[in-house]
Amino acid sequence: MMERFSNPVLSKELKLRFRAFKSFSGLMFYLAVLCIFVTGFLLIYTQFSGTAFFRPSDSFTMFAALSVIQMALVMFITPGLTAGAISSEREKQTLNILLTTTQSSTQIIIGKLLSSVAFLILMLLAGLPLYSLVFLFGGVSPSQLITIFLFYLVTLIAIGSIGIMFSTITKKTIVSMITTYGAMIFLAGITAFFFFVGITMDQMFLSSGTPAQNLTPFSPISYFWATINPGVLMVTILYPEMATSIESVVGISTPIWVGYLIFYILLTAFCLFVAIRKLRANMKTNR
Repeated sequence: MMERFSNPVLSKELKLRFRAFKSFSGLMFYLAVLCIFVTGFLLIYTQFSGTAFFRPSDSFTMFAALSVIQMALVMFITPGLTAGAISSEREKQTLNILLTTTQSSTQIIIGKLLSSVAFLILMLLAGLPLYSLVFLFGGVSPSQLITIFLFYLVTLIAIGSIGIMFSTITKKTIVSMITTYGAMIFLAGITAFFFFVGITMDQMFLSSGTPAQNLTPFSPISYFWATINPGVLMVTILYPEMATSIESVVGISTPIWVGYLIFYILLTAFCLFVAIRKLRANMKTNR
């Protein structure tokens, strides 16, 4: 029974990744950035003295800024860990050897993805002691912290799946990384631009109508761009009143996180499906 669920690819990748010096150096750099930010934040808000008062509202501001920085680091690091998962094997000419083993395409792709996700989860857990300072000063509920980390988990799995897919369908790691970062820019930046453009156009259309028409805002396209943007969801998690404002502007009462969860689960499933199907595509063609 245990052999059915065993994944030698995952075991090998975990050993190689967690024993590599660059993994621990990357983790040290990640924690160093967070420590520098937290230390600088405390020094600025206490006016570089140990006697100034640190209010709970200041603690929430530190939590919000720390969450944004951690999310930015995760979104920057994830493509680098997953975009070369398959293409690097192809460049080292070890992919054909891997494909001749008894491991299925699903085991290979899932093993590559989970090894990268496991390291990213380690990074998130390593930053928890810094978050404990927030609870020391108050102003943040444990539910907000849990929600933020669930948001991290869904996002990094989706980004990792995108990186695995591009790593499978492209031959060069550099091309895979560029396309993965391009997808990240689209999801984080271009969607926000489309959202603001859509909202602006809707406001212009409503203002051009006569008061007697009594037009109500309804913009499903703008709502869609908002639901797939990680920054919008993070803002609504940190500031729930922003979620109410967005819902009133687009005219849709469905919470942002519902659309976000559905979209990224479907995106993850699609990317993994393409990666699994394309992993042995060349072998089938040659036959």
